[in-house]
Amino acid sequence: MAKQIYKQVFSSFIFFTVLLYQSNAVTALRKSFDLAKPCKRFVLHLHDVTYNGDNAANATSAAIVNPIGGLGDFNFGKFVITDSPVTMDENHLSEPVARVQGLWFVHGKKKFDTWFAWSLVFNSTQHKGTLNMMGENQIMESTRDVTVVGGTGDFIMTRGIATLTSEAVEGNTYFRVKMDIKLYECYY
Repeated sequence: MAKQIYKQVFSSFIFFTVLLYQSNAVTALRKSFDLAKPCKRFVLHLHDVTYNGDNAANATSAAIVNPIGGLGDFNFGKFVITDSPVTMDENHLSEPVARVQGLWFVHGKKKFDTWFAWSLVFNSTQHKGTLNMMGENQIMESTRDVTVVGGTGDFIMTRGIATLTSEAVEGNTYFRVKMDIKLYECYY
């Protein structure tokens, strides 16, 4: 009987020691993130030229599913694939530092909202690898935050926030989005 009690006490001690260690590790991890001081920050500009039937040579995105009529006034159901250049400044003709490759679709019936999954692909002398972003993009808001959910290469397992701001919209053919990317988990 005493041996049984000893085993239970010892097992409980081990259990609570492990639990305490894990709770300290989580607290230390939580304290290591200072939202005022990201470990890396980029300000980039995405340039998208949407295919309209006449601009195949310049188009960087195309709708692969168009909306069915009668489902709202905001292109509900439109699905777009993109491979668009990203520059350091607002000039569309500047040298790209990366490309946004991925998809987005319109899912708002009562307002123009999209959801996207993008890989920001870097292949330059400064950076190699990807930053993966995804989330809700409420286009009518002046700024919106989306999550950086990971990365590869120079950005392995990176996490953070990208604040998007629409800078220019020229009909249904061209738009430019400023991406203020703040990374809080950096392993490079």
